[in-house]
Amino acid sequence: MKLTVVGCSGSGPGPDSPASCYLIEHDGFRLVVDLGNGSLGQLARYTDVRSLHAVLLSHLHADHCLDACSLMVLHRFHPAGQPAPIRLLGPPGTTQRLLAADAGSDSLADVFTVEDLEPGARGLGPFRLGAARVNHPVETYAVRLTAGGRSLTYSGDTGACSALVELARDTDLLLCEASFMEPAAGGPPNPSNLHLTGREAGEHAAAAGVGRLVLTHIPMWNDPALVLDEARAVFPAAELASSGAVYEL
Repeated sequence: MKLTVVGCSGSGPGPDSPASCYLIEHDGFRLVVDLGNGSLGQLARYTDVRSLHAVLLSHLHADHCLDACSLMVLHRFHPAGQPAPIRLLGPPGTTQRLLAADAGSDSLADVFTVEDLEPGARGLGPFRLGAARVNHPVETYAVRLTAGGRSLTYSGDTGACSALVELARDTDLLLCEASFMEPAAGGPPNPSNLHLTGREAGEHAAAAGVGRLVLTHIPMWNDPALVLDEARAVFPAAELASSGAVYEL
């Protein structure tokens, strides 16, 4: 299984990265998890965006889904013609959200076959996909992908959440959001249902017994080095995601 970090900036694009977007490949199958604003052009550096097999949206905030509209435009108007629709998994309401964002469209059917993402397990190409609802103001899912005896868990956006710990149990790599900093380090008070700090991401990784922790979704106004220090204080095998980074599992 191969993970390419396309975009890892939290809450919107940053100076060094688009918003959330991750390319996960196994046995020739290309899955994109989240298509945040600014990510589609960067994704084209790593794969043919017209031949994706599936897209999964963890939730419907703009920094995780908005470039699905750009993908719709590319599919419809590319001079080479329109390929077959892409399998799209997202929370209930995904179709309505994308139609509202892409003013003038009345259907997604020519670009996507849409399926509701919900708790539980299913097949997705060569992957076994597990999903768990996590702690965020809108319906949001963490996902676990297993293939070839290896596993990758992505937190989506979440505050402290026991469901994330259970989903990530013994996973090889936890790609975990760390949007906030501890108040003692200059961060604001942390609402319980919004995001994790670096320390909290490390605590979730330790509780789940993961092999490796990669911190993502750090907004441009926070210092990634300080977030990493917070995480490493409780989980030394932590590192920062960066746009273009590749992980072979």
